Amino acid sequence: MSATRRIAVVDPGSGNLASVLRALERASAMAEVPIAAAITRHHGDVAAADRVILPGQGAFAACMRGLQALPGMVETLEERVRGRGLPLLGICVGMQIMAERGLEHGVTPGLGWITGEMAPMAPRGPNGAALPLPQMGWNTLDFPAGGHPLLDGVRPGEHAYFVHSYALRGAAEHEVAATTDYGGRVVAMVARGNVAGTQFHVEKSQTVGLRILANFLKWEP
Repeated sequence: MSATRRIAVVDPGSGNLASVLRALERASAMAEVPIAAAITRHHGDVAAADRVILPGQGAFAACMRGLQALPGMVETLEERVRGRGLPLLGICVGMQIMAERGLEHGVTPGLGWITGEMAPMAPRGPNGAALPLPQMGWNTLDFPAGGHPLLDGVRPGEHAYFVHSYALRGAAEHEVAATTDYGGRVVAMVARGNVAGTQFHVEKSQTVGLRILANFLKWEP
């Protein structure tokens, strides 16, 4: 049996994290990887973890402020994730704050781990009419077969669950792992080295989300 993997689920004060823990437990069984997962606001738990998940809901600025308000957290993430290659998965706004900046409620610097900025969406349908925001509900994941390892076992065209009004603009193409279409091309998943992020909610995306989490538990970037 694999050694138990310690998973730190960072709480920046902006998400329903119980659903993330439940999804992780199911993904652990799917991957046959035993885990000890816990929600934390303490940087020491991140320092001791084998994997980190950074969820987030709501506004970019509020999520970033919440993360910065946790003593030593940003510094520990930089040291462990950027400095030592600790695998990290950002979910929804947790993915967004990995970007260089967010444009929601003014300009807010992000962590700068992926290229681009989170900009307001302005989707329009084929007839030119504005589509409703946020994009809320199921949409397809588009990516080349045999793409990023976190998408192993997921078929192009399968659906994930989205809730967002801002999307990554100015992304580096080599950091885009999957896209979707909502009145135009929307970045759905990013990856760079040992960090990855999903604009969609893996914990609400049923089998697709569980497969991505299971892959994350086994991922050796």
